[in-house]
Amino acid sequence: MTHPDSLQTLLSLVPPEHGADEQVDWAAAEKALGTRLPSDYQAFMAAYGAGSFGELGILGPLPVEYPQWNPGSIVEDTPQLRMLCAEEAGRHAPAIDAAAVLAWGTGCNANELGWLTVDEDPDRWPVVAWRRQIAWNDSHVAVFDCGMTDFLVRMMRAEFDTCPLGDAPLWGRTAPFVHWREQQRRWQAGLCPETGEPDPVVQGFLQWP
Repeated sequence: MTHPDSLQTLLSLVPPEHGADEQVDWAAAEKALGTRLPSDYQAFMAAYGAGSFGELGILGPLPVEYPQWNPGSIVEDTPQLRMLCAEEAGRHAPAIDAAAVLAWGTGCNANELGWLTVDEDPDRWPVVAWRRQIAWNDSHVAVFDCGMTDFLVRMMRAEFDTCPLGDAPLWGRTAPFVHWREQQRRWQAGLCPETGEPDPVVQGFLQWP
């Protein structure tokens, strides 16, 4: 399921200029989650860390201390994604066990992304998406036969039949990756978290009494 070259392709599409090794304690993550995580995700955390491609956030595995806002984590975000998947059962949705879902991404107009942990080998887990905006008689839940980094590459290259999410800012295009700590540093400096440019809205918020 996990394509061996997908991370290298992603690195060529979006160099991790503002990424950072998350330095994850993988033993602690496995204990907290009750499972190992896919090898491409682990390699992603070493190359990029947790953060965002534009509007799409990639979660770290464990909760962290933060200076401004909670960047989220697999541990914290998974219950919400499981609830959304469980609510969709029977509504033209693929037959999945919501309890087998682990979250790894969020954003692009409140879409949620995760893995369907249907195999003992995490590298064989498909991606599951909960899409807020869908066509009539479609399901909010969709399963994609690929790993996380391959999903990101195929979305940025528009290699699915249609946009896999309900919003399309990364469909057929890329966005710079910014680590969550850099985003929060920018915010505290009055800059746009995504671009690093001065942002009057952020500056006004920081000056609010």
